[in-house]
Amino acid sequence: MQLGQIVQAHRAFVIGAAAVLPLVACAVLGLFRDSVANTTAAIGLVLIVVAAAATGLRTAGVVAALSCAAWFDFFLTEPYHQFAITDPADIETAVLLVLVGLAVSEIALWGRRQQAGASREQGYLDGVLSTAATVGAGRVSTALLVERVCAQIVDVLQVDRCRFDPGSTDPVDGPVLATLADDGALRYDGQPYDVDRLGLPTDTEVAVPVQSGGVVRGRLLITAATRIVRPTLEQRRVVVALANQVGAALATAQLNGTPPGGSP
Repeated sequence: MQLGQIVQAHRAFVIGAAAVLPLVACAVLGLFRDSVANTTAAIGLVLIVVAAAATGLRTAGVVAALSCAAWFDFFLTEPYHQFAITDPADIETAVLLVLVGLAVSEIALWGRRQQAGASREQGYLDGVLSTAATVGAGRVSTALLVERVCAQIVDVLQVDRCRFDPGSTDPVDGPVLATLADDGALRYDGQPYDVDRLGLPTDTEVAVPVQSGGVVRGRLLITAATRIVRPTLEQRRVVVALANQVGAALATAQLNGTPPGGSP
């Protein structure tokens, strides 16, 4: 189980710890308030906020920041053991503690999102390279390769289904109105279609041409009917790359005189 899954499974505990740890830290610092400057204590409290935000839960980061400010006020500012501040400098420190804590939370979360995005990109790349290696080595039949590619596409786009159409002119489910171009752009009924805003069409399949050497050898038909999905341009380009690997396999099979569904 990955760290993110563990955190989500114990979400309540993590948020509770984010609320309690500042209390403990401020209580301990309160014992040494004569020798530890409030600004130094505030810097230490920010570290707790960073740790809370590093869990990937925005709520934990926000709770930690607010808890740090509250207990900083209670234990480390005059009048002590009251939620009141009389020194303008301490008020400024408390406000800055909250603002810096919230900012650090957002930065930490942004970093985790970037890391997650990089991991997804690596996964997409690994999938394309694996498929290319399979095509190059000729280890599986083209039918099995198509099945694997369709499974990868379903996983990448989070759609309902993907199937291969060798070029039939009498589609069972009606005309296909949407087509994914080589650059990842989508056209619907001949017009540009904003996938980022509208998501993939749910009223028609999306056709991805399967080609090699400029020759179209069929198309992959993608169904996204049960929910709105908004794949990024990068994800759509991965799908195009996978379709082209199928095209290369079909071209090789034809060159070798192998039926599309047979073993190379």
